[in-house]
Order: sequence, then C-alpha cells, then structure tokens
Amino acid sequence: MFDWIIEGGTVLDGSGREGRVCDVGLKDGKIAAIGALSAAEGRRIHAAGKTVTPGFIDIHRHGDLAMFRKGFGEIELRQGLTTIINGNCGMSAAPFGAAYRDEILEYLAPVIGPSEAAPSLRMADYLDAVAGCRLPIHVGMLVGGGVLRSDLIGHLDRDLTEQEYRLLHRHMEQALSDGALGVSLGLGYAPECFYSTEGLIRALQPLAGTDIPFTVHMRDEGTNVDRSVEEVLCVAKALSCPLEISHLKAIGRKNWGIKIPRVLELLERSAAEGLEVRWDAYPYTAGSTQLLHILPPEVLAGGTDETCMRLTDPNERQKVKERLKTGEDYNNISQLVGWENILVSTVTLPEHRAFVGLSIPECAEKTGKTPEDFTFDLLAAERCAVTMIDRITDEPDIAAILRSSRVSVISDATYPTEGLPHPRLYGNYVRLIEKYVYQDHVLTLPEAICRMTGRPAEALRLHQKGRIEVGADADINIFVPEQLHETGSYLDPAQHPTGIETVFVGGQPAILENELTGIANGKVLRRS
Repeated sequence: MFDWIIEGGTVLDGSGREGRVCDVGLKDGKIAAIGALSAAEGRRIHAAGKTVTPGFIDIHRHGDLAMFRKGFGEIELRQGLTTIINGNCGMSAAPFGAAYRDEILEYLAPVIGPSEAAPSLRMADYLDAVAGCRLPIHVGMLVGGGVLRSDLIGHLDRDLTEQEYRLLHRHMEQALSDGALGVSLGLGYAPECFYSTEGLIRALQPLAGTDIPFTVHMRDEGTNVDRSVEEVLCVAKALSCPLEISHLKAIGRKNWGIKIPRVLELLERSAAEGLEVRWDAYPYTAGSTQLLHILPPEVLAGGTDETCMRLTDPNERQKVKERLKTGEDYNNISQLVGWENILVSTVTLPEHRAFVGLSIPECAEKTGKTPEDFTFDLLAAERCAVTMIDRITDEPDIAAILRSSRVSVISDATYPTEGLPHPRLYGNYVRLIEKYVYQDHVLTLPEAICRMTGRPAEALRLHQKGRIEVGADADINIFVPEQLHETGSYLDPAQHPTGIETVFVGGQPAILENELTGIANGKVLRRS
C-alpha cells in the first residue's frame, strides 16, 4: 500500500528525456514505484493532462536567516521549489566568532537580511537551529569563504600569514565536517577580492583532491569575464575538485554577444578535457546586490567605517569619482551599464524611502546632486546598507547560457524585509517555463525541468534529489505547464506566480490543489 499515488500524469524525470504517461507511488517519503499502479492501494491524485516533475532546486539563494521568520516557505513552494541552498557568494550566516561579528553582520545584512536569533559560532550550531524551525522545504548551506576570512582579519587588504592560513583551513574543515555542502566564494566582493590567484588556491587547500565543490561569484563579470573564467578554471585544476561558476553573465552592452560565446567555448572545452566544471544563471536581464559594489575594490578595504570615510572625505571622494570614470580593472557597473540602469531597491532610513524604485539619475535630480554625489551620500548615510536592481545583461546571452550543456537555473534571490525585492524571489522558476519554453522557445520543457532539478542536484551532490526514480526522495510538482504565469514585476515584485497546483515535500503535500496544507516536512541537508 502506498501513501500516495499520482495517477496518469506525464512524468518528466529530471534527466532531460522526454516524458511518459505513468503512475508514481510514494511511500515513507520516497518514490516507491513508477509504472501502472491502477490495482495498487493508496490515496490518489489524478494527474491526467498534467505534468509531474521533481521538485525544483535552487542552489543559489541568500535565505540564510529567512527560515527564522514567520511564513517562510510559501514564496518558495508557490514556484515549485522544494530545496534551496544558502550561504552563497562567500556570504554565509556562519561560522564566525565575536572579534568581527558586528562588522560581518552589518556587511551581510543587505543580502541575507537583519540579524535573527541564529547562532553563528559553529556551522553545526547554525544548522541545528535551522533544523529546529518548522521547515516547509529542504534547506542546505554552503560555507562562505568571505566570512571565514573576515572572521580572521576583517576586511583588511593584505595577504594572510602562515598562522592565519592554518586557522582558515581548520575553520573550513570544521564547517564541512559540520555539514556544509561546499565552499562559496565572492571574488567580486570584499574581502575575497583581496586574494591573489595563488592566495585563493592556498585558502582552498582543504578541498584539494576531494569531490567537495566550490562555487564562485567571479572577480569580474564584465569586460574581463573571460579572464575571470580562466582564473577560476586555474584554481579548480590546481585543486582537482569540482567547480560551479555562479550566475554566469557578461555585464555591459559592449560585451553582449561577444564574451559569452568565448566563455562557453572555454568552459565546454575544459569539461571535455576532464575538469568537473558547471555553471548556473538566472533568467532575468537585471541583477540585484549591494549598491556598494559599484565601487572599486580598494574603497571597500578596512570595512564599513573606512568605506564611509572615503566616501565623505572630499579628496578621497574625488579619487573614487575618477576611478568610476576610467576604471576597467573591476566590475565598473556604472560605466558598463550607465547610472540610468541602476535602481535603488532597499534602504534602512525612513528619510530615504522615497528613493526606492527610482533610478540613480532620478534620485540625483530630486536632490540636486550628481549621480556620483547622490550615491556616495546615500551609501555613507546608510552605512552601505543599500541594495540595487541593475539592468546588466542581454537576452541573447541568457538564451545561449541556458542552452549550454552543464547549466543549472538559479535565482540568486535575497530576502529584504522592506523595500523592493527582485521579482526572482517570487517567480524565478515559473518564469523559466513561461518565458523560455513557451514564449521564446529557447528550451524544450524537458530541458527546462532538467536545469531546475537533475542538473543542480548533480552539482551539489544532492544524490537523492532532482530525479523521479525509484528510491529518490519524494519531492514532486504537479502542474499544467502552459498555465504557469509570473505575476510580479520589478516595481511590484511581491506577487506569487500562478499555476503550480500540487507540491510534495518528503512524500507529503505542502500544496494540494493550489492550497497550502501547513505541513512542514522539510529537512536540513548536510554533507555526509
């Protein structure tokens, strides 16, 4: 006898193969049978005319503290997500101690949200606290390489000492032993932007010769994105361990249609030569991150206090302005895309809320300032706790990346508690099917499902997830793909998409015929 039988749906198993009409039997949280189950006993869901897929997996999210907030899970379930992985871009909510705790939390807040009652000293303590929440979905964690470094020396721009490398390795190994699924890097952000390539290889020595993946937000995603890809491939080859390149893109009109074909050729060649390299992307032309990342890396050295000092000191401010006008040795976003394509999305001070949703030139005009002066004043007043939505990439580049062979779809979603989130927080996975399968015909439906299930499960060694096969975890979506619709927009993002009818998490329905059931059947995923 089965707990549930999903009857007569078209099953897309997550491999990329075409679907087949069959029944799926669920028992004790697992997929127990696939085939003709008309004679079997169990509670039935009639899925004729509908598509049955594995639950979607987002391996790049920034919800480290979201689980501790009331209502967590609905945003994810409504778009078919049953598993998310946090701690990306070098920024994880653990592990770090007291020495730089306030500085780390202040830096992380615009991405993962304000500090919640979550322990941070050990990854094990953090994961145990997450496990104590009522989890509607499964949650895993990467350990942030940036946080590991900040815990030792803050945001200082210098090489680590021998003793500091030993401590870094010890803390990384402990976090992995505690259950972190891999190590994440944010080379475009402080403090990891201060590593040389050789220093980075040394910092990651605990991964050498293992099957533990490292994920990386590269040093440059604009004019020098090809060099950045070469750098991380060099690191992966030196370490002989798996590499996942996060949110692959080419920022800036002058790079569109030029850099991505070169990069994809390089990546595919490296994979063919035996390197385990994968990459991921989100299906939007606009990104979202901290506004301070329009600044040159050297401005971020020393942490928030010193950054704010540089932005307010007249002489230092002029130096930064000159770097913004001419700098090509970093992701110079204001130069690459123009101030008009940068929108203020979240702030903390009430007097700045009128700027939310406006472009930097619109804000500058309201205040009678130049775009540079407005931005520097805003960052200094907010102690850098400002996020932006930036229109940075090109649809043909996105299509080329989505078609590539080893890509996963991710959201890169952050969880602000006020202001405007990016619409990908709510609608990322529905959007992929609605736009890139049915509107633009970039992918077939089986290809799209694979990129949201089987591919990400392979990338982070989620061995029981991402496939509909006997013995796999019973995380399953049921829907009519042609009826999926993303309802949110950049200026009105907090809208649930429509069309995901039923979602099983661990063999029990978290959404049943469009209604939340209240079942909290999610688990914390730990590296075994």
